[in-house]
Amino acid sequence: MTRECAVLLPGVCAALAHPRQPGLDDTCLEKLLDWFRSLTWFDPTVELVQDNPCLTELITSVLALPDPSPSILSFTLQLAGILASSESRFQHLQQEKLLGRLFGQEGPRGSAVWEDASVRSAWVKGVHSMVHHQPALLFLCSTGGMDVIFTLQGDPSLFVASAASQLLVHLLTFSLESETSKALGTKACDWPACAQMIVKHIQESLQSSSASHIEQSLKLLSSLFGSCFGSCYAAWTEVLWLDIAKQIESFLLEETVQAQPLLANLLLNVARSPVCCGTESSFWALVTSALEHLTPIQAGPLAVGLLKLCKCPQDVRIQALTVLLQPMDCILRAASQPLECAGLLDESVSDPGTVESLLSSKTTCAGLLCQTLAHLEKLLSLKHLRVDFPCVSLLLSLMTTLQFCNGFLSPASPLGSTISRNLINCSRVQKSALDVLAALSEEKDCDTLIGSLFDVLLAYLQSPNTSPTVLKKTFQATSKWLVRLQELSCSNSQWQQTEKILEDVFVVLQKRLCSPCWEVRDSSLEFLTAMVKCLRDQKEFRQCLLSSEVLRLTENLLEDPESYVRASAVTAVGHLALITCFAPESPVTGNQYNKESIVAKLQEILSTDSEGFPRRAVISIFTTWLREGCTGQLEDTEQFVSRVIQTVDRDLDWEVRLGGLELVEVFCSQTICQLSQCPYAPVSSAVTSSSPQNELLQVFCRAKLFGFLFGSLCDCDKPVGQRACDVLVGLRGHFYPMSTLENPQEIEDSPAGRGIAWLQRTLRQGSLAQNFPMDGGNGVDFQDPESMMLALGAIDLLELHDELNKSSDHVEESPQSLLQDILAAVGSIEDNEVDCY
Repeated sequence: MTRECAVLLPGVCAALAHPRQPGLDDTCLEKLLDWFRSLTWFDPTVELVQDNPCLTELITSVLALPDPSPSILSFTLQLAGILASSESRFQHLQQEKLLGRLFGQEGPRGSAVWEDASVRSAWVKGVHSMVHHQPALLFLCSTGGMDVIFTLQGDPSLFVASAASQLLVHLLTFSLESETSKALGTKACDWPACAQMIVKHIQESLQSSSASHIEQSLKLLSSLFGSCFGSCYAAWTEVLWLDIAKQIESFLLEETVQAQPLLANLLLNVARSPVCCGTESSFWALVTSALEHLTPIQAGPLAVGLLKLCKCPQDVRIQALTVLLQPMDCILRAASQPLECAGLLDESVSDPGTVESLLSSKTTCAGLLCQTLAHLEKLLSLKHLRVDFPCVSLLLSLMTTLQFCNGFLSPASPLGSTISRNLINCSRVQKSALDVLAALSEEKDCDTLIGSLFDVLLAYLQSPNTSPTVLKKTFQATSKWLVRLQELSCSNSQWQQTEKILEDVFVVLQKRLCSPCWEVRDSSLEFLTAMVKCLRDQKEFRQCLLSSEVLRLTENLLEDPESYVRASAVTAVGHLALITCFAPESPVTGNQYNKESIVAKLQEILSTDSEGFPRRAVISIFTTWLREGCTGQLEDTEQFVSRVIQTVDRDLDWEVRLGGLELVEVFCSQTICQLSQCPYAPVSSAVTSSSPQNELLQVFCRAKLFGFLFGSLCDCDKPVGQRACDVLVGLRGHFYPMSTLENPQEIEDSPAGRGIAWLQRTLRQGSLAQNFPMDGGNGVDFQDPESMMLALGAIDLLELHDELNKSSDHVEESPQSLLQDILAAVGSIEDNEVDCY
């Protein structure tokens, strides 16, 4: 603790304990507790409370208040727990007879203030902080604290109940950890007293007739096996599991037990723990039983978790996948007469009638399918799935589901008709199915169905009933499968099929680009951009694109009334220009697609559009063009960059200015590569005056880069200043090895040197100097190569870099500032809002 804080602390403690002190912001008290946590974390000695007696005086004063406010009492409970976290400070507070009055039977837990949930929560947090040594654990057990915690597990406040459960996990792990030097028995009855109390409580609750008690214990067990207890102490974990396994098994078989949904999470956490080290463990038999007896909705999370486990036996893994595929199997079978389709699965894990019943019900059909599809998408994203995935059948099932949803399939079976009615226009299922469909594009086994798949996708793209959100997902899936289609065409010469599909896609796209719904126009432009990025090198794609009206319609949308659409149109036009304007042999001629015309339109948007989104899109596209080498020879690029940054420098949107700095960074990197022999090595002092370096500086000065960069250092938005500083530090690293930096004192006598000294002082003011003159009025010529060489070498850019990367509130967030704020707030007669940073 600093001397300044030690001086302020007694006043703060006295103010907090004052019976008529005005209410403090709870956040302010939390910040104060955070400070004490950091103090005690680094210093476990007793000196903190001995050197600051005001802390124990605060606790004593609050306990003496006849009617303390819940917020101050809560603060005091947590503070006492934090202070008592080390054994020496615990003993000191015990000698002062304070801990019993806070956490013991004579404390607040027997008074009216205990009715306030914040007080109960603070008591639990205080105990949690305190119990990090044996004396605290013995104190808790001897004062009836364990029974209080057991009761708080079922507290009406979810925050209190959750905190109590976490505390029990901590107490059990700590009590066992503290016995590591002793040989523990193989039964829970041989464990330390505190651990025995917790295990006995769990066993009694599991055998209770109270559903809430069973639920609390199952949640506690899940936390135990999911915590460090489960991963660090294999022997003790196994002892606990053996004590409860029979009871858990009985819950699985008793359909009336309402706690079944919690069993899946418990079993999954046990599976991750060292309990089941071998594949022959009886635990896996219980998992198999759970997959059979839990409902499909309950078993789904368990199944997907098991499939991610390396140590899960292969037969259990197959069963888990079967559980996930059952609903999709049912969909496939329901779409036709019983004998026409084999479905996905040879046999089911649980009763197929259960899945059929859930899919037949309007209330459960969509929920089951969405959960199943989410799990399947997650599994498809895994690189190594240790079980064969029936991709072709799954794809067929997904297509069937999508056809059920849009009414394009007339099922022959009664079950299929029922499911179809339940799913018609169900956007939740449509979006989930399209997500899995997109994921399947990475699988190589689905190529035989690609024609039928595009029939389904095109039906969705064409249908007026497809909602904008579903249409967006359809576009995303279509773009992925178009890439797959292109790969297939290259390998097996199926050009005609590819060309026909692309023609159909462009016909639909033309229609959607004219939609009255802005979300549809926006999604259509995003889809077009995605296609251009992936397929612009493919001849069939370019032919279909250039023979359609898509280019004209996209350019028209640069003037769309909706700013999101204008931004997407800018991005699309920018990427289309890579085909129409910047290709080595541009296939498009005429003024409409002239390179200068496109550049002029985008520059106009950058300088005049009233919304930030389109302007950000323009600067992003210009940077993309620059990276792709589309802006011509060095002289053309120099003029282009200069015009852009002069426009960007006046922009009020910080993200546009940040984009301008990215453009400058790319330009600098490319110019250095073109004009330097070794672009990645620092330039030695012997060659700093050589022709390539002079030419480099002249290019940067003509493009007016330095004025933009030094001005951005003083930007009121910190990310802009940080990025500008990064670029300047990079340039200095190129022009100056560390050993040859200029000495500011040696150059300050020259006119240029005096200007550089002014610039250094101005930059230290940061955003306060954001409007500093750029015209050389202070002796700084930002377009003079010699002056800028001096500036790069003399200005302490690393110091500026450190300042810019400091948290903006590094001063205000100091403990001293916090204590001053509290004193200012409580010293006022009127209620005050505390600015607690």
